[in-house]
Amino acid sequence: MFSQVRMPATSSVFSAYTTFVASAMLVKTMLHEVQTLAKQLVPQQLQDKILSGIGRLLGDPSSQMTLVIDEYNGYTMNQIFEASQIYLQTKISPAVSRLRVSRSPREKNLLVTISNGEKVIDVFEGIQLKWEMVSSTEKVMGGDKGERRSIELSFLKKNMEKVLSSYLPYVVERSESIKEENKVVKLYSLGNFQGGAMVGGGAWGSINLDHPSTFETLAMDLKLKEDLIKDLDRFVRRRKFYKRVGKAWKRGYLLYGPPGTGKTSLIAAMANYLKFDVYDLELTSLQRNSQLRKLLVSTKNRSILVIEDIDCSTELQDRQAGRYNQPTTQLTLSGLLNFIDGLWSSCGDERIIVFTTNHKDRIDPALLRPGRMDMHIHMSYCTPYGFKTLASNYLGVSNHRLFTEIERLITEVEVTPAEIAEELMKSEEADVALEGLIEFLKRAKIAENKSNGEGKEVDEQGTERRDVVESEKVVETKRQKEDSEWRTRDF
Repeated sequence: MFSQVRMPATSSVFSAYTTFVASAMLVKTMLHEVQTLAKQLVPQQLQDKILSGIGRLLGDPSSQMTLVIDEYNGYTMNQIFEASQIYLQTKISPAVSRLRVSRSPREKNLLVTISNGEKVIDVFEGIQLKWEMVSSTEKVMGGDKGERRSIELSFLKKNMEKVLSSYLPYVVERSESIKEENKVVKLYSLGNFQGGAMVGGGAWGSINLDHPSTFETLAMDLKLKEDLIKDLDRFVRRRKFYKRVGKAWKRGYLLYGPPGTGKTSLIAAMANYLKFDVYDLELTSLQRNSQLRKLLVSTKNRSILVIEDIDCSTELQDRQAGRYNQPTTQLTLSGLLNFIDGLWSSCGDERIIVFTTNHKDRIDPALLRPGRMDMHIHMSYCTPYGFKTLASNYLGVSNHRLFTEIERLITEVEVTPAEIAEELMKSEEADVALEGLIEFLKRAKIAENKSNGEGKEVDEQGTERRDVVESEKVVETKRQKEDSEWRTRDF
């Protein structure tokens, strides 16, 4: 038999409930009084530390905020990610157990960054912040794998406003100072662009641009060199001007002239002078206008975009034509024009676009007008001034007894700075090198005279006489023409 449980009386239940509620109200009142007293006696900063410590002790995740900073924002490099990477190099402590270390050729300093999963603690105006590097792999079009990187920044939620308004701007400003102190010009080329996809969010691979060319070492016309330097200086200081007149902050330069006249060296000199990175774009590696747009927005500000040999790098269909020879090719002239000065060209600031060509007349005039190629720079054959610059660079001499004869020969024959430089490199002794250069110039003059003569001979005194065979050909041609006219005469 089951025993019968005796239920408490209703009056007893209500009595117990009333006692519990009264006790709870008393405790709540006491806590409120204690809290009020604590606010009066304990400083706010100490209260925050106590609450923070209790939160960490109890593992309360609701009090923490984490910002995820991806390496790329769509197609463009995330400025905050880049700034954070640079800034964290100054915050590495012995508590970090794994680091990434690298050094490019001819660089003096090591590049040290935190490795995946490592954490760095920073303190800013009494706020404790935790940085963590996160990396993962993902598949892109074509089945290839790319690395996707991000940095996570964690802190207490109540500090959100100060982190966004003060701390992150401080990180960006500090990183800019570090970059300026250790600025290394980079040369970018298409590295990870496969099938239209950008592996890891970026299409460009880079190395240090160690080209030693400067405006001082360039063998180009002095007046043209000075005009170019003034134009570059004016461009970089006119940010407000471009905004006021409603133009994208960019500048276009066309470098044209025979091979060996220093077009590539001039680009390197411009990059070294401005401390701008260089993006070397080969149009032959692209098939669609959309790829051009993606590449444009993925370049950094303060950079030079170079398309060398624009006249033969690819065949562009014009705006009226249909598709070109290959049906898969959809890279058009209108797409390139939009790339240079259309809406997409405004996606960035302080950018320079450089076209080079050996044959200016082969370029579509639409590419050459102001607003696209603003300044046309003719890289001519070597001049007397250019020769003196080369002699100073290669032989360390600024004056020599043979200079007068060499300068006279240079004005009489077309030779490139590259040809002059090659002759000067044949000996470290100035006399030997300059005498060899004179012989080279004399041979070049004879060859040029023969080429320009087209059937004329030049004797030792420099006088010309007509070739007998050529004269006979001219007479015969004239006779045939008269005979033909006579036969077709209308009687």
